[in-house]
Amino acid sequence: MLPANNPVPAPVVSLTSTARSLWIIFFIFFSLQQTVAQDTANVNNGNPAIPVLSTSFPEYPYNKKRVKWVAGANIAGYGAVMAGLYAAWYSNYPQGKFHFTNDLKQWKQIDKVGHVFSAYAGGKASMEMWRWTGIDRKKRIWIGGLSGAAYLTVIETLDGFSSQWGWSWGDFGANMLGSGMLIAQELAWDEQRIQLKFSAHVKSYKDPVLAARTRELFGSGTAERILKDYNGQTYWLSVGLKTLIPESRLPAWLQVSVGTGAEGMFGARENIAISDETGLVEFDRRDIQRYRQWYLAPDIDLTKIKTNKKGVRVLLSMLNVFKFPTPALEYGKGRFRWRWMMY
Repeated sequence: MLPANNPVPAPVVSLTSTARSLWIIFFIFFSLQQTVAQDTANVNNGNPAIPVLSTSFPEYPYNKKRVKWVAGANIAGYGAVMAGLYAAWYSNYPQGKFHFTNDLKQWKQIDKVGHVFSAYAGGKASMEMWRWTGIDRKKRIWIGGLSGAAYLTVIETLDGFSSQWGWSWGDFGANMLGSGMLIAQELAWDEQRIQLKFSAHVKSYKDPVLAARTRELFGSGTAERILKDYNGQTYWLSVGLKTLIPESRLPAWLQVSVGTGAEGMFGARENIAISDETGLVEFDRRDIQRYRQWYLAPDIDLTKIKTNKKGVRVLLSMLNVFKFPTPALEYGKGRFRWRWMMY
């Protein structure tokens, strides 16, 4: 979240954007580690007579030890992340009574789309961890699927006690939407036919004033810029063409994707910053247009690539939350533009 009075020099970018990324990375890493370690053997014990399988996941037999392991890893891993975040971030800023903030008009709502994606992607990784335990299908879907919104809501609650931020109903609603999209599709189809994906690139600015402003807002390292700079982020909805046209001979992995992003944002609501201490304008680039972008592009569903390696199957599934770089048609500033490579 960003404070309601946008022109505050620091902190400017929401902790949530960084925190949600950290716990998603944790879940993805754990999912890969566990499943690859257990299942790197061929699906059919190396029997060449049995056809290669697609990347759809099998249902594992119930394993009590795995249940305890996954539950313990969730508690310990997320607890460690939260303790680290509190020590590194929240403890450095004033705390107060629980309060709310309305940040729906900030960052062209790209941060809200980021919350939807984060809850969806984190829940997806968690759901596959619980699948590995062999628990009941519906329990796995609800526990794993809701974990995305649940963990982000804990961070949202901490924001509510921070004087710099506040509880955001917009963020909470976006978290629930992401988890709801995941759960509904899994319950209805046992697969994600409409997939949420993410892509990003590091924006560079030749103007020294803009370069300094973006360093202040978004940091200087590549990873930090990818996580924080909304100007370089794009979120996508991808659906298989075979799903849309079942009778066609189109390959199952071919998708069409609609994306959205925004540019020209050097502040939460407008491109101006006023010092809290002096009341003087420190940055004013209201001459730069803030605008939304829309994209139409082909995509690849990595989960439809056939393999007989369970470890590879898991890896492809985890990577499938990222949009494959392809050409794209962009609409922004009232005109169309062709992008030879969009990522």
